[in-house]
Amino acid sequence: MDAEALRALAPLAGVSDAGLARVQACAAELDAEQGLVIAMSGDPGSGMYILLEGTVAVELRAGTLELGPGDFFGELALLVDDGARVARVRATSPVRCLSLPREDFLALVETEPSFALHLLRELARRLTEARSTA
Repeated sequence: MDAEALRALAPLAGVSDAGLARVQACAAELDAEQGLVIAMSGDPGSGMYILLEGTVAVELRAGTLELGPGDFFGELALLVDDGARVARVRATSPVRCLSLPREDFLALVETEPSFALHLLRELARRLTEARSTA
């Protein structure tokens, strides 16, 4: 993906040119058919995913979170040393997403304040939403 297409993704909107170059160098696109499990609860966290097309269901004990284009998942397991996935993520339609490996994700968090802030805001929103539905 080119830098402008990456910058159009909400999590990467404020990332510097150097940060986007890092993403271009390390990210891979992943396609998944409807019904495919992309992440399993308990598995080690190897990367974060940003949805480009399609939808996924993040299946937690407390309920299910539906995500679509521009949303991300898989980040929680990366923020904790030796972290494991906390949910099963299943494609609810054909999906295309961008996969950021763990080390590159952590480097972005450490060097790109807008990326880190976007993650924090979204995580806080999800936590607030989960508490209001519990």
